[in-house]
Amino acid sequence: MNRSFTVGKTLLAMMGLIAACSGAVAQTVAVTPEEAARVARDGYIYGFPMVMNYKTMWNYVVDEDSPEYKGPFNQVSCDARLFTPQDKAVVTPNADTPYCMFWIDLRAEPMILSVPGIEARRYYSFQLIDLYTHNFGYVGTLSAGNEAGRYLISGPGWDGKKPAGVTDVLRSETSFIFTVARTQLFGPDDLNSVKDIQGQYQLQPLSAFSGQAPPAAPARPDFPTWDEGSQLDQRFFIYLDFMMDLLGQPGPGEEALWQDLARLGVGPGQNFKLDALSAGQLEALNAGVKQGFTEMEAFIAEHSNDPLASGKWFGTRAFLDESARSNYGLDQPDMLRSVAAHMGLYGNSAAEAVYPTYLTDAEGAPLDGSSRRYTISFASGALPPVKAFWSLTMYDGKTQLFIENPLDRYLLSSEMLEQMKREEDGSLVLYVQKDSPGPELESNWLPAPDGPFYMVLRLYGPEETALQGRWTPPDAIGDRPR
Repeated sequence: MNRSFTVGKTLLAMMGLIAACSGAVAQTVAVTPEEAARVARDGYIYGFPMVMNYKTMWNYVVDEDSPEYKGPFNQVSCDARLFTPQDKAVVTPNADTPYCMFWIDLRAEPMILSVPGIEARRYYSFQLIDLYTHNFGYVGTLSAGNEAGRYLISGPGWDGKKPAGVTDVLRSETSFIFTVARTQLFGPDDLNSVKDIQGQYQLQPLSAFSGQAPPAAPARPDFPTWDEGSQLDQRFFIYLDFMMDLLGQPGPGEEALWQDLARLGVGPGQNFKLDALSAGQLEALNAGVKQGFTEMEAFIAEHSNDPLASGKWFGTRAFLDESARSNYGLDQPDMLRSVAAHMGLYGNSAAEAVYPTYLTDAEGAPLDGSSRRYTISFASGALPPVKAFWSLTMYDGKTQLFIENPLDRYLLSSEMLEQMKREEDGSLVLYVQKDSPGPELESNWLPAPDGPFYMVLRLYGPEETALQGRWTPPDAIGDRPR
């Protein structure tokens, strides 16, 4: 589905790694080849979600020339439209809830998020994501209801009490956070209603909310220019170095890894520079990156048939710590955060949504529209059990983005059930293929590419039957290869 790498039996030997690459500090540390490979690999798996998070930060709020630019920090940016194949910044996006996406800088002071009252039948949510990509908090239908409210969002340096007029306080362990707001769209005719709701989402500093003088603005970080493809080679550590600098200190249980990364010249105050390393050292870092990426893809493949995997890979720090131990026997959650970011950056926590993912057909073969046509059949009374709604979305297996198709259709959802054709026994059959199944069945058609693909079944507000695995999605049944 994605690019994979092969790592040889012998990782490149290296000695004298630069522990600190800035001009102020120049100290070499001898490490064995095995140590160098281990640190690069561990750092890659640990840092991959943070580096992909930085890619979004760069495109959305730093690079004003980016086609994905949305505005400065601390400004709500909403877009009442559906994602298309031309949107490339976020992999595995959804097309049934128009987004508001914005970055918040909490270094100076907390921010107040205000939301309007929203009609009961419409789902909405604000997903609050820290630099690690932990989902540290939610505001929305399932967490707080659809009544109007004001929510204080603080960083790690604020220990104040909830001010008068504030509904709740949500605390982040990092000073920069990303926010994804989803507002349900019932159909094309509903677009103006969504725009009206989005226009009432407001963000303001605590000082402005309280009528006080604002604190001094912190210095603007020296953001490194994003270079696409750098997440797959030694340039990765430029961005990990920067993100660790924004973090400032390790999280619980991360101290040893931070010490190891400092030996590579990566971390707060290190100012990692590729040109400070020899060719052999750069090759060693690249080998570690490749090994880490290979292990991530192997982990995804190993658990590709688990319909509840997404519910185990997204959440708070505490949730992921427990999930890593209880579900996978891991002593830390780095692999879970990385595969989650690789498969679908900014996925929801399980209580908010789960994402059973179709990577293979019923026979275990990878999904491929160039050689097969598929059907997915829901028995009568066995549609996805949800409190809000569900959707099945198609993605190109190479780009992880939407695909061009004659209907401009990227998903089928519960909002389309009235238009879909049912079988005589009440069951619902969805047709997944590159060509139309014919006019009578086109309402049930999810267009596939002429090549590899995967699908994500999103359940918003999943019922306990789905969360506990008592309901599982039906298989994709392929016809004979053509």
